[in-house]
Amino acid sequence: MAKNLSNKNKLFITFEGPDGCGKSTIAKKVYDYLSKLYKNKVVLTREPGGKENAIAEDIRNILLNHKEYNIQHNAEALLFAASRAQHVNDFIIPHLKKGHIVLCDRYIHSSLVYQGYVSNLGINKILEINKFAIKNTMPNLVILIMLEPKKCIERIRQNTRNMNRLDYQSFGIQKKVYSGYQLLIKKFPNVIKPVNGDQTVDNVFKDVLKIINKYVKK
Repeated sequence: MAKNLSNKNKLFITFEGPDGCGKSTIAKKVYDYLSKLYKNKVVLTREPGGKENAIAEDIRNILLNHKEYNIQHNAEALLFAASRAQHVNDFIIPHLKKGHIVLCDRYIHSSLVYQGYVSNLGINKILEINKFAIKNTMPNLVILIMLEPKKCIERIRQNTRNMNRLDYQSFGIQKKVYSGYQLLIKKFPNVIKPVNGDQTVDNVFKDVLKIINKYVKK
């Protein structure tokens, strides 16, 4: 039988990590697990875009297009923020107001790493831009799946069917992404909870559930 959610269970949980770390797989497993406990009270979405919103998805298509778009770093950062603003306004906030648990595959912390740190626009500058875009709708919990750059690239190459523009990254960029997330762990220790991604999917999932179960009252 599905359980009722208390006020303490109104959660916004995001999943972060370098490309290829397995976060999308884990996010889906968490969704399936929580949906059994709280039927119709849990939603899963992803960024950039958000399948539920046409405007955010159109921006996603520009950002992830395989074509040789020469997107400037500052323009890219603003496009991500614009897509996120629409997604938050039309999907995330309404579900949080209903008391739902909202799960999101990537969110603001991806921008802090990829645009703020990797593209050298500055983490604090990107944070400022995005806080305006999301109306300060920050996650209660960030599950960060950490996996070394070499292993991330190996996984990406094994899954070439679904590769997009951002997946075609050099080893140097992947190393910088990894370093960027390490910085965020230190910057937001109360919200970001790192998990070792160099395990079987089942073991990663078990580690993630240990964290999430501290936030969700059964």
